[in-house]
Amino acid sequence: MDLKQLRAFVTVAETGNVTRAASLLNLVQPAVSRQLRLLEEDMGTELFERGRHGMQLTPSGRTMLEYARRILNEVARAKAEIQPTDEPVAGIVSVGLLASTSDLLATLLAGEVARRYPHIRLRLTIGYAGHLQDWLEAGDIDAALLYKQKETPALHVKALLEEGLWAVATPSAGLSHKRPLAFSRVAREPFVLPAAPHGLRAAIEHAAAEAGVTLNVFAETNSVNVQKELVAQGHGWTILPAVCVKDEVERGVLCAAPLASPGLQRTVVLAAPSSRQATAPVRCVVGALMDCVKTTFDQGRWPDARWLG
Repeated sequence: MDLKQLRAFVTVAETGNVTRAASLLNLVQPAVSRQLRLLEEDMGTELFERGRHGMQLTPSGRTMLEYARRILNEVARAKAEIQPTDEPVAGIVSVGLLASTSDLLATLLAGEVARRYPHIRLRLTIGYAGHLQDWLEAGDIDAALLYKQKETPALHVKALLEEGLWAVATPSAGLSHKRPLAFSRVAREPFVLPAAPHGLRAAIEHAAAEAGVTLNVFAETNSVNVQKELVAQGHGWTILPAVCVKDEVERGVLCAAPLASPGLQRTVVLAAPSSRQATAPVRCVVGALMDCVKTTFDQGRWPDARWLG
């Protein structure tokens, strides 16, 4: 097994076609087919089902694809780390952003990385905290913002800020940032919530248990945008970080109020795997990400938050 075989395998898997893969790799088709055959011989199993509709991964092939991508990413990171010091910082860096913060940070971070480090290729992955943590520990992403994550043997964690969670409804509900609502009052409404085991759902259910109330869940979704849209259409209330609904509240699409008795808070942290040393490109992008979070906080664009970093 060598890197040429892995590159050929990943490219064919992504394109589903040997001819297109050969064009992308600047190789002739027989050379790509030979690389695949050698890799399958080395692994002792078929990685593709070859048919009229192209190249389809077998179960073994799908497993191999995860490892092959990881190997190629690690090689790219190694090259970036040991490059001559007089060369510009370059490489591929994968960053995970919480779905509730992506609108605020994704464009800002991409612009900042492009300005500071034009030779770094940034990959942004948006997801919920549980998924991001899994991808971090698997080595699929280099760093991520997570929710309420403690340091573990697998992860280095730095707390950045603590933010409040707000009740969110249609404007007709008349919610206001000046009038906090008791959780027992909010719980009378039908709810649109993230599906379990999402971290935010767990926090809401814990608060409900503390308040001695039962939630009436109308709908569940793993999309923040769908969650807000369902609320805007009058299908129920929800609970989200204030930063997640700031724009909609300002436009009059939604209204929101902080929660009290008990109040709900979440801590946003920066996490990175402890199993491998961060490369120079990763350190640069992580620094830019922390600057972006601090900038949005200083500019008042992260409402109802307290800086911890």
